[in-house]
Amino acid sequence: MVGIVTDLRTRLIDATCYALCAAFAGVTALTSTLLPHRAWGAIAWIGYAAAALAVFAIGRFRVVPLVFAATALLPLVVESVQRAAGRTDRAQEEVLVVEQMGQRLADTGTPYLGHAAIAALPDAERLMGYAPYQPGMALFGLPRAAFGASWWTDARVWFAVVTVFSLVYTMSLLRPIAPADRSLRLAQAVAVLPLCTLTLATGGDDLPVLTLCLLACALAARDRYGAAGIAVGLAGALKLFALPVALVLLVLVIAARTGRVTRFALGAFGLPVLALVPALLVDAHAYIENALRFPAGHGLVTSPAQSPLPGHLIAESTAGGRGIALALLVLAGLVIAVRLVRRPPRTAGSAAAYIAAGLTAAIMLTPSTRFGYLLYPVAFLALWWSLRRVDVDATEDRAAPSPVTG
Repeated sequence: MVGIVTDLRTRLIDATCYALCAAFAGVTALTSTLLPHRAWGAIAWIGYAAAALAVFAIGRFRVVPLVFAATALLPLVVESVQRAAGRTDRAQEEVLVVEQMGQRLADTGTPYLGHAAIAALPDAERLMGYAPYQPGMALFGLPRAAFGASWWTDARVWFAVVTVFSLVYTMSLLRPIAPADRSLRLAQAVAVLPLCTLTLATGGDDLPVLTLCLLACALAARDRYGAAGIAVGLAGALKLFALPVALVLLVLVIAARTGRVTRFALGAFGLPVLALVPALLVDAHAYIENALRFPAGHGLVTSPAQSPLPGHLIAESTAGGRGIALALLVLAGLVIAVRLVRRPPRTAGSAAAYIAAGLTAAIMLTPSTRFGYLLYPVAFLALWWSLRRVDVDATEDRAAPSPVTG
């Protein structure tokens, strides 16, 4: 009887969550100023509403892949098809930027325009001339560069391919070691919440980075540190957001004393460096202009990433606000670094908690940022929750007396 009541309660919680997501999608469809978001909401609210009912009919676990397909993959394909047919309002700007990176890579050997080339563009086009990503991101734009405009050459389709592969692999690694109910929450955080489904359907460049980082943590939880280094290294070749993840996992590998530090570091830091080499050889100044100066606010135009989070509000409040925000960001980084040294993570779950804290501080205190970036700490908190039982068991094992001394 207790089990039936508990199951009903959890299904009610899931149904409520899906209903709230349906409401969000509906409001987005009616009120968003971003047309790709409106198109997503018009489709996604139906999927969320159906999921709120289906959770009682087919079960909590079976609903997750279906709601992901209905609220992320279906809107993505619909928008990609409409875009290929000529609609210019069916993709966010980052999709176009990534596809331009692929075209430039194919044409010139580097995905970046230099300072002079961007300055020569009309004022209205200079923002799109910047590509504030790592060189590996250009690979998602190569299909369109090679085969032309089609729904399947849309960069979002390939973002989704990597996302699905990484997430499915992550869940398969966690299945033997994490409670099923908690793993479900991780799947919901990445594949169900609008924070992720909306992002994948309309823009999507953050989802491959996020899921590759989650895969790295899952591999570390299974003591596969060399593979974990490759996974987070691939993420780092796409975006610098993966660098804090790699650093925390490096501390974990060192603390674990497995002797595999070099193997992890070669993948985690070697792959991003390797991806940089061609771009640096062709035009190092172009890379610096795009990937470093522009995100730091020193480009020819400013980044549109200006959600009203603390860092942005501080930066806009006074003449020296930007410096204050950056100083607070550095201070937060130092506090986390000191804690990492004094109390290094011993498990992948505790590493995920450190990563969530660090990314939250970075997102909150960076002067130019977006609400959408919060999908990173949300997912890592869900991963920490999934592995919490594993962490408790590991702590108890270390505390237990050995057969010899006990």
